[in-house]
Amino acid sequence: MASPPPLVRLIKLGSQGLEVSAQGLGCMGMSSFYGPPKAEADMIALIHHAVRSGVTFLDTSDIYGPFTNEVLVGKALREGGLRGQMQLATKFGIRHLEDGSREICGSAAYVRAACEASLRRLGVGCIDLYYQHRIDTRVPIEVTMGELKKLVEEGKIKYIGLSEASASTIRRAHAVHPITAVQIEWSLWTRDVEEDIVPTCRGLGIGIVAYSPLGRGFFSYGPSMINKLADQDFRKSLPRFQPGNLDQNSRIFERISEMAASKGCTPSQLALAWVHHQGDDVCPIPGTTKIENLDQNIAALSVKLAPQEMAELESFATADVVMGDRYHPSMPTWKCSETPPLSSWIAEHD
Repeated sequence: MASPPPLVRLIKLGSQGLEVSAQGLGCMGMSSFYGPPKAEADMIALIHHAVRSGVTFLDTSDIYGPFTNEVLVGKALREGGLRGQMQLATKFGIRHLEDGSREICGSAAYVRAACEASLRRLGVGCIDLYYQHRIDTRVPIEVTMGELKKLVEEGKIKYIGLSEASASTIRRAHAVHPITAVQIEWSLWTRDVEEDIVPTCRGLGIGIVAYSPLGRGFFSYGPSMINKLADQDFRKSLPRFQPGNLDQNSRIFERISEMAASKGCTPSQLALAWVHHQGDDVCPIPGTTKIENLDQNIAALSVKLAPQEMAELESFATADVVMGDRYHPSMPTWKCSETPPLSSWIAEHD
């Protein structure tokens, strides 16, 4: 009997030739940040189910664990014989120090060492999409991109991406070597990227990968999610999930839930469908650790939204309604990702 067709179509991500499933799978929560690591066998089964369903774009990073998520994803690919069926994205740029702290690093030597280490952990000869996870504001983006360009030429990576980069950083990087994708947080309640980042990407032919499209689980469970989180889940410390802010933000979830009920879908499917309706150059990568949630996310591709419904959804979570920032002010994001001019850096390091 022939296999059923995949449930998820392919889209072109960027203008350099990369094709990915219209919805990806964020793998971070399987290993870190969202509570303790999940059972390896269950996560491998989830990844296999995702690929069989057509979700063939997997997103990981060396900092997830650290390192253990890449090992998990690599093992899942080997055990399922899946390498030829999927597109693999990983990241570098955040490293652990001996004292337990973390730093952002974009030096040429570190770029190469991080890439080669990721290749070993993943057990692959080439990474499909390699992102700079956060921008090192001490090193000109041209220096970092120069080494990434060499890795492309050597066949160790196929395409280059940036995560949480400002519009000017994106333009400077793209001038060194074409950027295929920029990963940004984009959801109903995180829309500040629409002013400058999204237009910049579209003007340069760069694809957009939307992480946390479900508001880090808020659009799946609403304010009750905070009671389900493990003690070490970092979401507990985020501004939007603090008691006063969460009370206000609960009204957003209520309105989304009402509209979802009228359309015969779940709140999470409605919120995810909104991201899908941003265009075929956008690929959301919702994460999950449960097969039933993965199936529910895939079903969001079938939810159709008319322009007036899009506008109504957006009115539920305008900037003046959403309470709390998405990160603490001290955390690096695209708003603080400018790097020094290459000329001055060369003069200082000559």
